[in-house]
Amino acid sequence: MPTESGVRAVTSDALGQAAWSARENARVIGPTKVGVAVAGADGEIITGCNMEHRYRSHDVHGEVSAIAAYVASGRRDLKTVFVAAERDHFTPCGACLDWIFEIGGPDTEVLVQSSRDGQVTRYLAADLMPHYPR
Repeated sequence: MPTESGVRAVTSDALGQAAWSARENARVIGPTKVGVAVAGADGEIITGCNMEHRYRSHDVHGEVSAIAAYVASGRRDLKTVFVAAERDHFTPCGACLDWIFEIGGPDTEVLVQSSRDGQVTRYLAADLMPHYPR
């Protein structure tokens, strides 16, 4: 739905549904499937999931998967990242936060949910990595 500024608003519910759906496509060796949905100013939702490789150094985290697809679609104004993973106190790792800062910035909203119907915890990227170089 467009706002007065012409920017389409995206709800955390829509992002959550997209992230949980993307999580179903995760390719994992370990126990944690991760689905991620990202959106920018235009409100378009792009998803990604983690892909684990038998040579673990080749693993792709869900956040990086979604952000790479976002950039590949021609976008550069990341505003929100929604992470769906069935783990308590799960947040993006430092490497994923590097990408969140690079494409979004310190004010990028990071939403985390550990179950489909669970509480959504909200952070800013700066909350999760307060001493990130600016």
